[in-house]
Amino acid sequence: MKTFIRSVRPALGLLSRAALYIAAVGIVAMTLIVGWQVFGRYVLNSSPSWSEPLSLFMMSWFILLGAAVGVRESGHLGLDIVRYAMPKPVQRAMDLISLALVAGFGCCMSYYGVLLARGTWTATIPVLGWPGGVDFIPLIVGGGLIALFAVERLCDVIIDEPEATVSPADSVETV
Repeated sequence: MKTFIRSVRPALGLLSRAALYIAAVGIVAMTLIVGWQVFGRYVLNSSPSWSEPLSLFMMSWFILLGAAVGVRESGHLGLDIVRYAMPKPVQRAMDLISLALVAGFGCCMSYYGVLLARGTWTATIPVLGWPGGVDFIPLIVGGGLIALFAVERLCDVIIDEPEATVSPADSVETV
């Protein structure tokens, strides 16, 4: 299992980095769209109707992709003070339970996202003309990545290997 985890870790690292970059592009694009909406409303006196639903769609992407990267890099909120006050075996048990719950939550997000997408696919988002199910694709992808990265960390705890992921601050390259 150790060799398998070590062999897939570079691919998961690339996937995590790609998700982070896509989220960054999404937040910049959403900011530009909202800026155009404000400009249109107050300067041109004609707010574009497509800007709000499109910016909400982009927000779904960058929130869920960012959450997945946060799971992989342990950048999410937690009550670590309680964990560190416990003996090592209890810390390990807490980690196993927590990561299993996060993985299960990610799987549920994807599963129910698929059900929601299927159920709303025939509806149309009026302003954009897209199928309604498109709104749930970020939930499906984000949930799948959350589950995948939680399982990666869960495997690290099971094989008792220290986390091999780096924090965002450590991954910044300096020239």
